[in-house]
Amino acid sequence: MDFDLVVIGAGPGGYTAAIKAAQLGMKTAIVEKDQALGGTCLNVGCIPSKALLSSTELFHEAQKQFGSHGISADGLSMDVSKMMKRKDDIVRKMARGIDYLMNKNGIERLAGMGRIASANKVEVTRDGGSQKLNAKHILIATGSRVASLPFLEIDGETILSSDHAIAFGQVPESMIVIGGGAIGLELGSVWARLGTKVTVVELLPRIAAMFDEDITQPLQKLLQKQGLKFHLGTGVESAEKNNGGVRLTATKGDKKLELEAEKVLVAVGRNPNTGGLGAAEAGVELDERGCIKTNAEWQTNIPGIYAIGDVVAGPMLAHKAEQEAIAVVERMAGQPGSVNYDTIPLVIYTAPEVAAVGLIEAEAKEKGHEIAIGVFPFQANGRAVACGHADGLAKVIADKASGRVLGAQILSTNA
Repeated sequence: MDFDLVVIGAGPGGYTAAIKAAQLGMKTAIVEKDQALGGTCLNVGCIPSKALLSSTELFHEAQKQFGSHGISADGLSMDVSKMMKRKDDIVRKMARGIDYLMNKNGIERLAGMGRIASANKVEVTRDGGSQKLNAKHILIATGSRVASLPFLEIDGETILSSDHAIAFGQVPESMIVIGGGAIGLELGSVWARLGTKVTVVELLPRIAAMFDEDITQPLQKLLQKQGLKFHLGTGVESAEKNNGGVRLTATKGDKKLELEAEKVLVAVGRNPNTGGLGAAEAGVELDERGCIKTNAEWQTNIPGIYAIGDVVAGPMLAHKAEQEAIAVVERMAGQPGSVNYDTIPLVIYTAPEVAAVGLIEAEAKEKGHEIAIGVFPFQANGRAVACGHADGLAKVIADKASGRVLGAQILSTNA
């Protein structure tokens, strides 16, 4: 079978690239090893977590805020099974939408493990059988997988990845979250709102280190009001299962800590998915993290083989992969595709949410800018106060000489 483009991986980057290529008249195939299209983001990441965040935020607001509006919410309860069914229904609906777009655009969909056999050939294996596809262009969009700790084997029962923490059948009594980044804070918030005693352990001295400290400090205080506890500057050294739970030994400076919980969520980041891909065997260069090296046009060192999304360097964000997908296909078609990485936003969907675009303060200074900073607290915003969402602030960073905006951050409801 001959194609202009074969895409390996049907996550946000992969399916967006396939659709764009088909729209530009390229004969396109997409290879996906999982049964459902959509990748991590749709099936076990962005979408299901946001569904749970939405449900639990409504529940928490009804518990804590309705009374001040004169609304009685006596006898309030959460049916976890119905919440999970809603989440699963949303995922299935979105997956059907991707299936529809594949069919509408005439994209050949192949189920199986895609492996690079050569610079212009992809081998697809499934159930012991295989077939080879000839391709003018090959695009690697295989995404990423959950990172783990060497002494803490994820078992899906007591020691969990984010995949497991979106599928509980009941509310855990207690949970330790290792990692104070986006995934840890979001999923910690989900279960804290429903009554789980959540403790976040973070190796760095503050949470959400991708934002400025004057944003993350008030965020932490607001999360503490919601019941989350934090151990910052703390490294987990060992773990032991006991009595249906887990005991962690951690170090903070010269002090030892013993922490116990029913569940432990490991949220220490993600690693690129290159295993079994055949990239290294085909001569494709990888960096020290295992990311595929590319040039400014997302082409690897092997002509005709490209890579985008979580499998290359940069922030592991679905919308970043989508922008790269459109741009790389435009390049393949001889068009001037590009991505402005300075305008790709970053959001953590806590309550309140925190978002950023452009440079944070430290980055602006590192780049040699003399900066001017504007900060506005929402306690002084009439609309925010009237709606009961006055916790938060907006921060804008500009070049002092030119007035050009370099970056912005916001801590707010619906940031």
